[in-house]
Amino acid sequence: MQRGVATLTGNPVKRCFGTAPMINAAVARAKREPVDPARIKVSDTVLALCDDALAHHRGGRFAEAIGLYERILSLGFDLPEIHNNIGHAFGALGKPAAAAISFQRAIEQKPDYPEALCNLGLALADLERYDEAEAKYLQAIKANPRFADTYNNLGLLLKQQGRFSESIQAFERAIELAPGKFAFYDNLAAVRPFGAGDSHLSALETAAKNSAALPIADQVQLNFALAKAYEASDRPRRAFRRLLRANRLKRAQITYDEAGTLDLMARLRELNSREFIQARQGNGEPSSVPVFIVGMTRSGTTLIEQILASHPQMFGAGELPLMDQLAGSIRGLLPGVPAFPEMMSEMSPEHFRHLGMLYVNKLAQRAPNARRITDKMTVNFLFVGLIHLALPNATIIHAVRDPVDTCVSCFSTHFTRGHEHTYDLAELGRYYRHYRQLMAHWHDVLPPGRILDVHYEELVNDLEGVARRVVAHCGLRWDARCLAFHRTERPISTASATQVRRPIYRQSMGRGRKYEEFLGPLLAELHDHTLPQPGA
Repeated sequence: MQRGVATLTGNPVKRCFGTAPMINAAVARAKREPVDPARIKVSDTVLALCDDALAHHRGGRFAEAIGLYERILSLGFDLPEIHNNIGHAFGALGKPAAAAISFQRAIEQKPDYPEALCNLGLALADLERYDEAEAKYLQAIKANPRFADTYNNLGLLLKQQGRFSESIQAFERAIELAPGKFAFYDNLAAVRPFGAGDSHLSALETAAKNSAALPIADQVQLNFALAKAYEASDRPRRAFRRLLRANRLKRAQITYDEAGTLDLMARLRELNSREFIQARQGNGEPSSVPVFIVGMTRSGTTLIEQILASHPQMFGAGELPLMDQLAGSIRGLLPGVPAFPEMMSEMSPEHFRHLGMLYVNKLAQRAPNARRITDKMTVNFLFVGLIHLALPNATIIHAVRDPVDTCVSCFSTHFTRGHEHTYDLAELGRYYRHYRQLMAHWHDVLPPGRILDVHYEELVNDLEGVARRVVAHCGLRWDARCLAFHRTERPISTASATQVRRPIYRQSMGRGRKYEEFLGPLLAELHDHTLPQPGA
């Protein structure tokens, strides 16, 4: 998922948590209150635990940090800063519901705690409780009108909802309050591109002159923001040089198991033979409600979903991690069995049906009256075989875009989380090649017509013709509202949130040609793919 960079406020790992001085001061206050010597001794222990917890937290060892924070609570130091930190750690682990509970506990103890209010807003936004999230952001601003992170997060929320003028105002205010936070510029540039002479572009260029002195995370944000500004002002060589720098810095900060990732795709092809599929199909949950939109990120999946979500009988649920989660739950029913995909060999017809039923039940909670509900988690292309066996009547749509345009768009995006393969051109090319091999395999082993390929370039050039075909593939009658997709009001949390609010346009086709001189490592891995012609 890519939403722009949100902050769980004020911390060095992009989310806000209480710093050591803040917590130590809180513990010291509590330490002064008791007169019991035993209590004072416990306080000294708590200070040591705080230091240890914060070290784990900063190091990204969030589960261990939570354990230490909870031990502090168990010793009688029920501090709002500790609850805020626990919430941050849960948020970093992708558990917004648990995070929200901890932030709420912090606020109950300290109602005007702006960091916790802002953090709770982000957790609620992750839970798609958008009105409540906005209310918490406004509370945080009231508690601290100079709290730049809250304006940034509010801007992202407003952007998701298509309220672009309000979003711009929020980002502008965030930059005014914290001109050294370059993520804010990047978020603003996604809504209002910086042209030549723009004061924000000038500020970024000034900062770039001494960027080596900045923390690496700030350098990454600065270079992504500059790249976006230079591309918007038609300076492609400057833009891509900044992208190369941003991605090189980002790649050095993350762990990516390329061998394991590519091996998974190879194992999927080996396991899911035509004979394997035929021997197991026909036993799943028969519901036709799910519509899966799969493919590479930045390949047009959001546009396809927005077109379908404009149909009155369709609900667009966005990116859902359900297939991955439910595959894990099925494995829990098979003790001693290897993980996905090998576990599929041990699954009975009942297991496939149970998985499909669990998926449909969770999906239906989002829109009980919809005839079809989309799930556009792009990486579900790994689960196409499992989807076919567990949900034989589900719709599967594969978004396809020119490989170079797709990869350049990925390389230009600073993702909120995941997508570790996108920060090096050669790694990105290898990933793309293996993904296309896997999709070709699914076409080969599944029944003809099971997967509908939707080519971005064809969709752009023949919107109605392709949209009609997609709607028919979903088993629905045509509705002309699908052509006015840009008017459909629904939250969109991906990097395409601004693009799909506009009528169809062609500027993104042939994007890779502008950067041909820089793309050698990518093209070498894509092998037989060539640069697209403009307007092809």
